[in-house]
Amino acid sequence: MRHYWLVQSEPAAFSFDDLLATSGKTTPWDGVRNYQARNFMRDGMKKGDLVLFYHSSTEPTAVVGAARVVRESYPDATAFDPRDPHYDAKSTRDAPTWMMVDLQAVERFTQPLGLGDLRGVPGLEQMALLQKGSRLSVQPVTAGEFAIVRTLGAPEPV
Repeated sequence: MRHYWLVQSEPAAFSFDDLLATSGKTTPWDGVRNYQARNFMRDGMKKGDLVLFYHSSTEPTAVVGAARVVRESYPDATAFDPRDPHYDAKSTRDAPTWMMVDLQAVERFTQPLGLGDLRGVPGLEQMALLQKGSRLSVQPVTAGEFAIVRTLGAPEPV
C-alpha cells in the first residue's frame, strides 16, 4: 500500500532545482535530526511512496513539486563525519541514530502552492503542514491531501 509524505527543505540549503540537477534526479534525504521525522523515514517511508517537496524558510514558502521514494531507510552517513554540520558523535555505524531515504524528482508544479493557497481548500483542513506549530521536516500526508495538492499544482513531468 502506497503512503504519501511531505518533506521540507530550505531552498538555500537544497532546493527542488538542486534535486533536478542531481544525477538521475535522485538524492539521499540526509541531515534530518528530529526523532519523529526520523521515525517517519525509518518506519514509514517505503519504495514507491510519493512525496510533496516544500520550500520552507523562504519567501514565499511553497509546495513546488513531487518526488518518489526510490530507496528505503538506511544509516545517514553525515552523522558519522566530524566535518559535516550534521555530525552526531553519539551515532555509530554499529548503532546508527539517524536514517535517510533516497528521493527522486517526478514532477515540478507549474503553480507553486503557498500556505495561503492551501488554507481553506476543501479536503486540506487537517493537513499537518497547515496546522499551527507544524514544523517537522518529514510528515505524513493522506492520499486525498496529496491528490488535491497535486491537482492544484498543475504538475509537469521532469
